[in-house]
Amino acid sequence: MHVLIALLLGLLFGLGLIISGMTDPAKVLAFLDFAGLWDSSLGLVMAGAIGVAVWPFRRAGRRAKSWLGGVYPPAEAGAVDRPLIVGSVLFGIGWGLSGLCPGPALVGLGAGYLPAAVFVIAMIFGMEAYEWMRGARKRRLKASASN
Repeated sequence: MHVLIALLLGLLFGLGLIISGMTDPAKVLAFLDFAGLWDSSLGLVMAGAIGVAVWPFRRAGRRAKSWLGGVYPPAEAGAVDRPLIVGSVLFGIGWGLSGLCPGPALVGLGAGYLPAAVFVIAMIFGMEAYEWMRGARKRRLKASASN
């Protein structure tokens, strides 16, 4: 049942991305082009998405479990550190260069859009590289603590 609900919500999310134009890299790049022909329409999409998400996120913050019984992952409050900043900058550069972010890239991958496939492969590589670097850092810290 959980898989079916997740599939339906994923399809709804993907449909929303398609209807709003978030899957069109040219439209996204026009939104990010403040010095050129700026297209502000995605700003309205983002404002609408935030407006829709505020209530469920507030409700979820008061619950120990999700409506389907899943446990929320622990929040790492106050963790604005160098890795987060570097990752955010890299995400922004990638978004600005490609016009894609993870959600629209997955929708594009499902639609057979080749640049989205390249983006998803790079995204998976980046996620694995981060996990490898984080594991290496933990091993170094553990080794230095034991010495």
